[in-house]
Amino acid sequence: MNISVRKVIIYIALTVILASLIPLVFIYTTKKQQPSVSNQTPTNKEKLILGFSQIGSESAWRSRNTESIFEAAEANDIQILFDDAQQKQENQLKAIRSFIVYQVDVIAFVPIVEDGWDNVLQEAKEAGIPVILVDRQINTNSDLYAGFLGEDGNTEGKLAAEYLVKKCADKENKINILEFSGTANSSVVRKRAEGFRDVIKDYPKFEIIHSEDGDFLRSRGKEIMDRILLENQGLFINEKPIDVIYSHNDSMTLGILDSFEKNNISPDDVIIISIDGEQKSIDALTQGKLNCVVECNPNLGPLLMNLIKDVAEGKEIPPVTYMNETVFTEDDDFSQYTPRGY
Repeated sequence: MNISVRKVIIYIALTVILASLIPLVFIYTTKKQQPSVSNQTPTNKEKLILGFSQIGSESAWRSRNTESIFEAAEANDIQILFDDAQQKQENQLKAIRSFIVYQVDVIAFVPIVEDGWDNVLQEAKEAGIPVILVDRQINTNSDLYAGFLGEDGNTEGKLAAEYLVKKCADKENKINILEFSGTANSSVVRKRAEGFRDVIKDYPKFEIIHSEDGDFLRSRGKEIMDRILLENQGLFINEKPIDVIYSHNDSMTLGILDSFEKNNISPDDVIIISIDGEQKSIDALTQGKLNCVVECNPNLGPLLMNLIKDVAEGKEIPPVTYMNETVFTEDDDFSQYTPRGY
């Protein structure tokens, strides 16, 4: 065999060997880039990785909730794999499973509804990845998640009702209430409804004459109010006057005010109570368009990061952690208000 032929054979052989090694190098490099499993204490050379699924961006409150988490993660040098579920549970289930495959250190998510999480949380547990519920709670075995961080919806509902009882203390006539609830089958809706009813049940003069799901959306609040005003030719439900509107969030409340403006209805004609505390609702309160706003604090990022670092180190966290919240009313000194930031 001459020298030139031998060189060609050697060249071909080397090419084949190198080509066979490339996938191995790629696989090894990819594996090296994967985060450590959650039960390992992270070193100073690597970041904790959080898989976070948010339900969407349906309101200024929700957007601020997401911003707070990202800001706190950056301040704590925690990396986020983020998913926007766009109000669909199936999207969240896919996202959580992708976090498990990626082997994030901790999973946190805002559950859209209360039911249907058992299987995916069991998968996370078997993978050794702790899960923290954010903002909303679920119906499942508490062993499947590390803890909950968010608002106390029951207390929020009670605070709204306590304001109403005080506001109407001197009224003896029947007081009819129209309720705008949020996303069906979510824990926050159930709790805000239960807390409100727990208080007014002791006062026979209060009656909820109609309750409707507005899905926490401004557009739905306006749509529902428009329809009620049209069908009843004013602030009535089945010929009963609407004395009070209890809205589960500010976005729906702002939609109600949009409808009032469109239909030349004065907010003075009804008592309006809202929950959240967005800047636009506080502005409406100071303008006399609302009577009471119960705060739901979206700025839970710093507390969440503390919980994440604890569970990543294998520490137990409280099963429930509630945010500090307050109540704004028409009787406040508005000069003491500070900008809400959302």
